[in-house]
Amino acid sequence: MSISVFILCGGKSTRMQSEKGLVLFQDKPFIEHIIRAILPITDNIKLITASKEYDYLEYDKIPDLILDKGPLGGIYTALSNSETEFNLILSCDIPLISTELLQELISKHTEEAGITVFASESKTHPLIGIYSKKIVPIIKKAIDSDELKMMDLLVKVPHQILNIEENENFHLTNINSADELNDLNINLS
Repeated sequence: MSISVFILCGGKSTRMQSEKGLVLFQDKPFIEHIIRAILPITDNIKLITASKEYDYLEYDKIPDLILDKGPLGGIYTALSNSETEFNLILSCDIPLISTELLQELISKHTEEAGITVFASESKTHPLIGIYSKKIVPIIKKAIDSDELKMMDLLVKVPHQILNIEENENFHLTNINSADELNDLNINLS
C-alpha cells in the first residue's frame, strides 16, 4: 500500500507556551522522535504547518488551507494535498510512537474504512490514524458547519478501530503541558 505521512504541527500550544512539535524530550524535539519512527516505513513525510521554526527539517511544509479549524483543518489540508489514497496522520506531540505501532496500523487498515485508529477502553486516538483521501468532502462539510470534534467525524465515516491494551496507551500519549512532559520523563527513568 502506497502511503503518505502528514504530521500535524498545529500552532502555538497555549499549555506548552511554544511550538509543540519542537518541545525537547531526551534532548531531541518531539517531531524528530516521530520522524524517526516513520522513516523505516516511508520517507514520504510532509508537515502541516505555517511556522518557520520547522524549516530546519528537509520535509515539505504545507500551511492550513482553512485557518483555525484545529486538527480537522490540518487533516483537511493534508488530504487535499495528498497524492495517495491512504494517508497516515499523526499529531506532533507523541514522542513515544513506535515504528511497530505504525506498521500495525498500516497493515490492519482495510480499504473499506475511511479512517482507521487505535483505541483502548478508556481512550480513542484519532490523531494517530490512517485517513482515506476519499473522505475529503465529508471533512469539508464538517468544517463548513463548524463541527470540528474529531470523534464527531469518526461517527460520520466508515471507520475501523484497532483495539489496544490500556498499557499500550502510553506509547500513544500526547504531551500537552510541561507537567505531562515531566511525568513522562519520570516514568521513563
